[in-house]
Amino acid sequence: MMDIESCTELNEFPQMLPPPPGTFVDREELIQHVGDFAVSQGYVVTIKQSKRDRVVVLGCDRGGVYRNRRKPADESSAERTRRRKTGSRLTNCPFEAVGKKDDGLWILTIKNGTHNHEPIKDISEHPSARRFTEREIVLIKEMTEAGLKPRQILKRLRQNNPDLLSTPKHVYNVKAKLRQGNMTVRNFKSLRPQKSAVRNNYLAVTEPSWRQRNPPRVPNLIGGRFVDSQSFVSIDVLNPATQQVISQVPLTTNEEFKAAVFAAKRAFPLWRNTPIATRQRIMFKFQELIHRDIDKLAMNITAEHGKTLKDAYGDVLRGLEEVEHACGLATLQMGEFVSNVSNGIDTYSIREPLGVCAGICPFDFPAMIPLWMFPLAVTCGNTFILKPSEKDPGAAVMLAELAVEAGLPNGVLNIVHGSNEIVNAICDDDDIKAISFVGPNVAGTYIYARASAKGKRIQSNVGAKNHAVVMPDASMDATLNALVAAGFGAAGQKCMALSTVIFVGGLNPWEDKLVEHAKAIKVNAGTEPDADLGPVISKQVKEQICKLIQTGVDTGAKLVLDGRNIVVPAYEHGSFVGPTILSNVATNMECYKEEVFGPVLLCMQADSIEEAINIINRHKYSNGASIFTTSGVAARKFQTEIEVGQVGINVPISVPLPFSSFTSCKPSFAGDLNFDGKAGIQFYTQVKMVTQQWKDLPGSSGASLLMPSS
Repeated sequence: MMDIESCTELNEFPQMLPPPPGTFVDREELIQHVGDFAVSQGYVVTIKQSKRDRVVVLGCDRGGVYRNRRKPADESSAERTRRRKTGSRLTNCPFEAVGKKDDGLWILTIKNGTHNHEPIKDISEHPSARRFTEREIVLIKEMTEAGLKPRQILKRLRQNNPDLLSTPKHVYNVKAKLRQGNMTVRNFKSLRPQKSAVRNNYLAVTEPSWRQRNPPRVPNLIGGRFVDSQSFVSIDVLNPATQQVISQVPLTTNEEFKAAVFAAKRAFPLWRNTPIATRQRIMFKFQELIHRDIDKLAMNITAEHGKTLKDAYGDVLRGLEEVEHACGLATLQMGEFVSNVSNGIDTYSIREPLGVCAGICPFDFPAMIPLWMFPLAVTCGNTFILKPSEKDPGAAVMLAELAVEAGLPNGVLNIVHGSNEIVNAICDDDDIKAISFVGPNVAGTYIYARASAKGKRIQSNVGAKNHAVVMPDASMDATLNALVAAGFGAAGQKCMALSTVIFVGGLNPWEDKLVEHAKAIKVNAGTEPDADLGPVISKQVKEQICKLIQTGVDTGAKLVLDGRNIVVPAYEHGSFVGPTILSNVATNMECYKEEVFGPVLLCMQADSIEEAINIINRHKYSNGASIFTTSGVAARKFQTEIEVGQVGINVPISVPLPFSSFTSCKPSFAGDLNFDGKAGIQFYTQVKMVTQQWKDLPGSSGASLLMPSS
């Protein structure tokens, strides 16, 4: 076991993380990756050793200078060398990163990731900020040969790089080296936190390594930088319509996850103290950027998820409403004040952020669900770790890029990818204070139990089985249009899809016309302009849907319309399921008890509204239910007696706008506070009560032990 003394020694300095290892196209990209990450952690790296075409060794530059470099008269050459190395700015810090070229790519490994010094509080004061790049040294040589003086040279360099902090003295030093014939960058080699204009131009035209892969690899976002994971294991993201590989999602390593949490924890103190008006302005800019790139977002969603472009635009626009809601958060975070609760004593409440929060997303809404989570959380002053679905992560990464462009500081939003291991890490990490989850019932129950055991706040929306009750007096055309849209839209892959319809008084007047409306739906790839219904997310999901349909048929349900064997021309390999209708469904059937999550409509019958309400209330899932009727009495009875979170009256999908909370009843929801609205703000904040007294207390011979009172 480690003794107390060694533990104290290790914890003497705050942790500074090494850069995530990875693979890079060229040496310059690797060096820039290490340099930028180091600056975000509070240290500066320098090139210790370099063989340009084979290896580069990077160390930590503490910003010191060589000490006692004059040779005493009685000092030998060996002793002078030893003393010079002892006084080196590099010797005292053990950090070392190595980049090696292998098979055309540069591979970064961390030989020693520890430091023995404090993080640098102000990087701009580090001597590296006053050093020149290789390109700038070449320019100094050319301008010197042209007869320019050091001040003139410095003025011209600053035209391209206004952040350059060097002085004429530094130019003189470079000129001295040049006179000696030394054109290398070895003596001016620290990687500066301020990038020169030359470097910025280079980054603008050179794609990062994760974009240059074919297929591209989805990056993590750690500490404000999109980085390729060092993991060698990845999951293919497939286009459901063609089964072609669009991208690959890495299974983030434990070290990278810890780096993301550390970045979020490090960013929290400054972010929580950022004025709410400033945080809102970032959300306003974020909103503007989403509008600008909505076409790209929708195309990505359709490619990865399969839903039609119309549904994809709706996905983004619904999430955009969440950002708009976050733009007006200041008044919703206001506390309460009570004056003079006792003699000269006031009390008031304030809402404060929790710290590092996390979100775990499903595949059904690649844009809306992430936007449910992090805009509200970060505008409340928290920092955030987002884990998108591994089936369609592209929209979440694009949104993160826009959030960074909008001005979200480094570390406030981080993204990690993976599956079970990352979910477990999120649940177990002590620095994460709250978790938002949307997804299947089994996963939600597991996450709620594991995370709540660690004392975390949880909001977990899980399985859904949404019902519609159709009364005999319902308007037929309007009701049929609503049922078809809500039952088959987005291929039934949404938590508020109407999957079960209970016809009060019998199905006979409705069945034929319902089938007629369903057959009119055009099934095609989501990118096709005439598509009404796209493919389901994967072949595995299609198999599960078909299995549940067959169990219904085997146990007595009538297959009125079968969409299992549909073939879409030009997309024969796609995971398509056409509109499917089962009638004579009973409550004991597997297809009724479980969430189908596909374009399948189950039809049941009831003799009365009371029987229909009892059927719905007995089901284990309770997200939402709707009634279609022209009777106010029936509608009022339904809304009073039904036991679900969302109630619709002549409305198929009863999803409220962001200023009203999205509510579900147990077991479709686990936790105390729901998404959206005031409940969402309450989830991401905690209340602090302050009692204050400002008065001159009369002199007393002793302390009073009485409770303050009026």
